[in-house]
Amino acid sequence: MAHEAKAFIKDILGIIFFYVIFTTVGWASFHIPSGSMEPTLEVGDRIFVAKFAYGYNQYSLPFDPPVGEDRLFESAPERGDVVVFTLPYRDTDYIKRVIGLPGDRIQMKEGRLYINGVQVPRSPVGEVDYTSYNGFETRVKEYDETLPGGTVHRIYERTDRGRLDNTPLYVVPADHYFMMGDNRDASADSREMDEMGFVHKKYLVGRADITTFSLYDCDQGKDVFCPVGIPLGRFFNSIN
Repeated sequence: MAHEAKAFIKDILGIIFFYVIFTTVGWASFHIPSGSMEPTLEVGDRIFVAKFAYGYNQYSLPFDPPVGEDRLFESAPERGDVVVFTLPYRDTDYIKRVIGLPGDRIQMKEGRLYINGVQVPRSPVGEVDYTSYNGFETRVKEYDETLPGGTVHRIYERTDRGRLDNTPLYVVPADHYFMMGDNRDASADSREMDEMGFVHKKYLVGRADITTFSLYDCDQGKDVFCPVGIPLGRFFNSIN
C-alpha cells in the first residue's frame, strides 16, 4: 500500500509539473464571456491561446511572477491576429483583433474602417437573425473584411450609423496596438479612448489559435452544427 501511495503521489506531482510548464510556456485556456468577437468567437467557446507567440513577461505568465514588464523572446503581433491581453488597471482580460500597428492611422467613417487613409474592403455575405446570449433578438449584416496584408475575417454590422461608426483619426503610438472586436456595433474596444484606448505591447498575453470545445447555446438560431444540442460545429476550429 505504501508503494502504491508513493506512486500515486508521484503521478499527481508529475501532472501538476507538466500542467505548470504547459500553461507557463505553451498555451493557456480562456473562455469567451461576451459577444464582442462574434461571429469569429461565440459566447461559451473555450480557446487555447499561444503564450509563446509574443514572448513572456509578468503579464503573460501565471501567478503574476515578479519578472518585470520586458519580454523574453519578444515577437510582434501581426495585423489581423486575434489576441488576448490584460489591462491590470481594470483587473480583467480581453480578446480582440489587432487592427492597427504602431504608427498606423485608424478611423471609422460611416461604418467603414480606414487604415492609413485607405478604406478597408468588405464583401457582403448575407444577413443573420439570431437571439443573442443575453436574450435579445438581433439582426446583423455579415461581411468578409480584408485587412492590409491579406487577412480575411468575418464581421458583424448592425448599422453603419452606430455610436462608434464615426470616430476621430487615431494615430497608434510606438509600442501600442489598436484593437477592435469583429462584432463592430457590440464591442467596447480601442475606439473608446476613455475606456480601453491603445493597448501597450507589455499587456499582451498571447495569440488565440484554436477553439477546443464550446458551451455555445444552440438555441440562438445561427448556422452551427449542433446535433442533439451539442455545438460540435464550434469544436476544434482554427481562429482566423
